[in-house]
Amino acid sequence: MRGFGLTSDGSVGWVEHPRPTCGPLDAIIRPTHLSPCTSDVRVAHGWVDSRTDLVLGHEAVGVVDEVGALVASFQPGDLVAVPCVTPDWLAPGVQHRRRTGHDTGEQASYKFASAKDGVMAQFFHVNMADANLAHIPDGVDPEAALMSADMMPTGLRAVEVAEVGFGETVAVIGIGPVGLMAVAGAVLRGAGRVIAVGTRPSASEVAMRYGASEVISYRDGRLSDKLRTLADGTGPDKVIIAGGDAETLAEAVRAVRAGGIVANVNFMHSTDTLNLPLSDWGLGMADVDIRGAFCPGGGQVTAAMLKLIEYERIDPTLLITHRLQGWDALPEAFQLMAAKPPNLIKPIVILN
Repeated sequence: MRGFGLTSDGSVGWVEHPRPTCGPLDAIIRPTHLSPCTSDVRVAHGWVDSRTDLVLGHEAVGVVDEVGALVASFQPGDLVAVPCVTPDWLAPGVQHRRRTGHDTGEQASYKFASAKDGVMAQFFHVNMADANLAHIPDGVDPEAALMSADMMPTGLRAVEVAEVGFGETVAVIGIGPVGLMAVAGAVLRGAGRVIAVGTRPSASEVAMRYGASEVISYRDGRLSDKLRTLADGTGPDKVIIAGGDAETLAEAVRAVRAGGIVANVNFMHSTDTLNLPLSDWGLGMADVDIRGAFCPGGGQVTAAMLKLIEYERIDPTLLITHRLQGWDALPEAFQLMAAKPPNLIKPIVILN
């Protein structure tokens, strides 16, 4: 079968791989909708390690092509949403509600384009299908369902980890697709004021449509000073990081009020180092929590995201700025994600 990813020489292009084998608990999916992610670009550029001959991708909607003998809830022909994180549910690491992303080790539940080939292929494998797939409800647009794979659960996980409460002031740093979902989630969870931090006009417009109170730039002066000034001089109650680098994390700690929470869901570079003077963390006594979170895994999380779509609590199609058609458009979609032109939020590729 054909797939798109890292070739044997480490460049990005088409690869030929055997069709995956279906185990008794597993499923083989034929994708109908795909979307490249910034994480795919970073894997291709060796942010985590040097990989070759690997199919990329972890965001897909598709049709079940084959199921294992022990799969009970899915059958060939079902249209399904596939979470980007598919845990081994028998591993000790997931026997805790906060650790579904870390089954046999740190982020080990994230298997696509990591422990195995990703979803950008004519067929791809899903382990433990009954626990790692979700039926798409009637009336839910598959394009919207595609955003339930990663963008929605990651952005909403940040809101959950930040413990956003009624009437609170929340800053969301980075308003790419994950940050925009965090804006929408903070509003849904009852935040009073939501300050979005970004510079792209298209993303700023969507942030306001999701309920942001204002959008500010990180380029004009020190961000922590601006956020503290905007938030009554004491800082936001919660700061969510969905983009940036180690300095962004340091700025968030400087910005948040005493007793607040900084929640990071941004994929930092493996060579980055946090330089945070302890005076910026109240000498360690500011009661400020610094939390890093990973996208939760499994079909139940995806099903919950689909409920939010079905009942019109969040419309994730606002994230989609580019719709491309057919397999041959995958390289273009990947390059769009790598180049990030000013009008881009999220590209998708429609295969059916």
